[in-house]
Amino acid sequence: MAYLPAMPVLTSSTVPDGLTQLLHSARVWRGRELAPALAQSTGFARLDERLPGGGWPLGALVELVPSACGIGELGITLPALKALCAAKRPVVFISSPYIPYAPALANAGLPLELVHRIVVRDDADARWAAEQILRDGTAGAVLLWSQASDERALRRLQLAAEAGRAIAFVYRSPRMLANASPAAVRIALAPAPGTVRASVVKVRGGQPGAISLPVTGTPH
Repeated sequence: MAYLPAMPVLTSSTVPDGLTQLLHSARVWRGRELAPALAQSTGFARLDERLPGGGWPLGALVELVPSACGIGELGITLPALKALCAAKRPVVFISSPYIPYAPALANAGLPLELVHRIVVRDDADARWAAEQILRDGTAGAVLLWSQASDERALRRLQLAAEAGRAIAFVYRSPRMLANASPAAVRIALAPAPGTVRASVVKVRGGQPGAISLPVTGTPH
């Protein structure tokens, strides 16, 4: 059996000067130096601990799956929406099943002049509007209620969010959990006494698991 000769081990004393300069160049990528994930804190420390970068990933699709309407599915996003508005990035509601209650949003710290709601004819138009707004890059977040089951449609939203460095919150029904999703984060929500139970069923680069959040009902 033939054996390959051992590869020489390079040390600081044996690496040529030119190679040393190259290895320290900013143009060289080193595997251990991964870029930190860009994120916006959720406002809930226990949830931040489970998400990459310590919050909702910017430029990504976040799928929220409430077991019923009005259990706190909007409340889980409010701290982040407040922070985005503080940075002068508007938030847009598309096809919400109710009219967001303006006084409650204002009490949560959202300046109403930066909150917009779009009503469209059907789900296809809703996704198209969300895609255009996300890709534009002005809005900080789009909240879309959609029953789309086509993974390709959701992937377009993911790409649009990435282009605009915005957060695409997409609300879907529980039956959609049986389908694959390109979402970076996927959370199932259920009511619990005085809280909402958030089950992180998918999180790219984070920690799945269930936690209780102090969210009680949706402003509407």
